[in-house]
Amino acid sequence: MYNIIQLNKKDNIGLAPMPIPKDSQINNFSLVSKNEIPYGHKISLDKINKDSFIFKYGQIIGIATKDILAGEHVHSHNLSFTEFERVYEDSKKYEITKIKKDLYFQGFQRSNGKAGTRNYIGLISTVNCSATVVKKIADKINSSNEIKKYSNIDGVVCLKHSSGCGMNTSGFGMKVFNQTIEGFKNHPNFSKVFVVGLGCECAQISLYEDNNNQIEYLNIQDEGGTKKIIEKISSQIIETLPDINKDKRTKLPISKLVVALQCGGSDSYSGITANPALGYASDLIVRHGGSTILAETPEIYGAEHLLIERAANKEIIEKLKKQISWWKNYTEINNGSLDNNPSPGNKKGGLTTILEKSLGAVAKGGTAMMQDVLNYGEPIKNHGFNFMDSPGYDPVSVTGQVASGSNLICFTTGRGSCFGYKPSPSIKIATNTNMFNKLKDDMDINAGSIMDGEESIEKIGKIIFNKIIDTASGTRTKSEINGYGDDEFNPWIIGATM
Repeated sequence: MYNIIQLNKKDNIGLAPMPIPKDSQINNFSLVSKNEIPYGHKISLDKINKDSFIFKYGQIIGIATKDILAGEHVHSHNLSFTEFERVYEDSKKYEITKIKKDLYFQGFQRSNGKAGTRNYIGLISTVNCSATVVKKIADKINSSNEIKKYSNIDGVVCLKHSSGCGMNTSGFGMKVFNQTIEGFKNHPNFSKVFVVGLGCECAQISLYEDNNNQIEYLNIQDEGGTKKIIEKISSQIIETLPDINKDKRTKLPISKLVVALQCGGSDSYSGITANPALGYASDLIVRHGGSTILAETPEIYGAEHLLIERAANKEIIEKLKKQISWWKNYTEINNGSLDNNPSPGNKKGGLTTILEKSLGAVAKGGTAMMQDVLNYGEPIKNHGFNFMDSPGYDPVSVTGQVASGSNLICFTTGRGSCFGYKPSPSIKIATNTNMFNKLKDDMDINAGSIMDGEESIEKIGKIIFNKIIDTASGTRTKSEINGYGDDEFNPWIIGATM
């Protein structure tokens, strides 16, 4: 017996929850499949004429490039991206009632009022030229017996990257880069930070220096070279370990949590299982006074009207529209298109256009009012649900979210992304049971049970919410157990490399 799923009464396609052979009877729609329908792919419910809109989630996901018969496979060969006029109601209000019941996690209270979910020592390179130095220092301390004596310290994290020089010393690109470094320098998951430069680069350490005694600034050239700076910083870290270990987990309210909402390796079930379940968990975080940050501007394109309907004010609506316009121009001048976003893996998993991908991606944001629209790495200011401008490339996007203040990450995946990130722990949520079983050592939660008919979106949403609290309180995620997170720091590089 073969059945398919229609997500909205307006939809003229259905979804195959299993591989459907050619000439198979579709029992719940009285259809016969005209050709093989791969697992997770779309099938036409009625005849769709050429140049007609195709609907999924009750929204436009593209246009038919040829006449499509009822029961026919619908994918890249007969469905393509199209522009269309967005319709939204900017008077809608989605404010969620706050929950008065006290709920806490065990975290690290910082002197600036923020809370850490981990207690790391940070080593930040301002330029690629100091990347080797910070890595050698981190490796030296993490492998030493000294740090193993202190149970309240999670380790040393080196944030190395490929930029910091060969760029304009002013302008938008440098502003974004500096804002990213500032966000990590002051991140609550760090108790002590060393900012390390070479000495002659564009991103001078003088741009970041302040009077915070928890942050040290050093240049390789000033300290006499590689060996000397490694020895100096390593000695300083060893000396400060007893003091850093005095930081202990205490009971903190959920309002101290800032959760990054992220997806990667998406498939056609992302928008049906894991993403709406994460959206439900996001709403629970907001109801308890906490904050969440959705990102990836190219992956809300075509669904931005659903966020605009939830905006707290017209100012952030205009800011979001400007970000969308910037991206359209940015891709155009680089001979690209926002519809180039769906990867080969996304398409193999059943996603066809950026419109379809975006409609599933925005589900991660739940239903709460959008309190603010942030620039990349801009510090979060308003409690509640926020959107942050970023590329769709996961490491770059998450780097911006963590720079904005995210102290924990929830990452949904359909194809099986093995993502992790330091200093913020990453919870990975599988969209389908097949992938979850295949990659059990990398996945924390299986949202595929929703498609299996075993659990509801609400039930999995609550499981994600409870996992967030446990992880924030110190329980290690699969990505942490597997050692991910040391190489994912990836600031967004904008503009010419010179």
